[in-house]
Amino acid sequence: MSVTAKIHIGHERLALVPTLKALDEITIRVVSQGTTAPGATDFPFLIEYKDRTEVESRLEGDPTVERYELVDWTDETGIYYISHTPETLLISTVVTEVNGFLVHTETKGSGWLVRLLLPDRKSLNTIWEYAMENDMTFKIIEIYGSEDAGTETSYGLTDEQTAALKTAYEEGYFGEPRKTSLDGVADEMGLSSTAMSGRLRRGMRNLVAATIVDLDDE
Repeated sequence: MSVTAKIHIGHERLALVPTLKALDEITIRVVSQGTTAPGATDFPFLIEYKDRTEVESRLEGDPTVERYELVDWTDETGIYYISHTPETLLISTVVTEVNGFLVHTETKGSGWLVRLLLPDRKSLNTIWEYAMENDMTFKIIEIYGSEDAGTETSYGLTDEQTAALKTAYEEGYFGEPRKTSLDGVADEMGLSSTAMSGRLRRGMRNLVAATIVDLDDE
């Protein structure tokens, strides 16, 4: 079953992050392409900023940029083809390896907000492992399978966290006054109170990260 996921990634060596951090109010998007050849390091970017000269000055000094070519600049918006240095971290590499597709990619906060279309959840796990191996921050904002599209979003919750939160809610753990204790919910799930507490805490953390926290504030 295919999976659609929205993730936020961050690292100093991700493409154009040095330029992103140097210029306030700059917005960068990857221009969507039908296909991406494995190992490709040249991509078209749409850059919105008030000063073209400042943009190109930052690109010149950006350690993730090997070279760039301006295609067009109109009304504080430029389209550039940018080639990245060998040291640059590119999530597109692993996405292509798992036969995934980058649906939308844009800067957010000090990193990249990416919407992925993947063949299955195993592919998402492979991308997560790549991120961990390269010390990236990796936050799942939304995730759902093809059968859930348009109906339900899991907000980065694992199946276990979803079940724990639903059970706690149904048993009245979140009620006021509370109708059951943590031990009572744990018994219902067949878990220890410590394990149940951990699932609830991690699940609530993911919900807050996906629905309340603004990545620009982090």
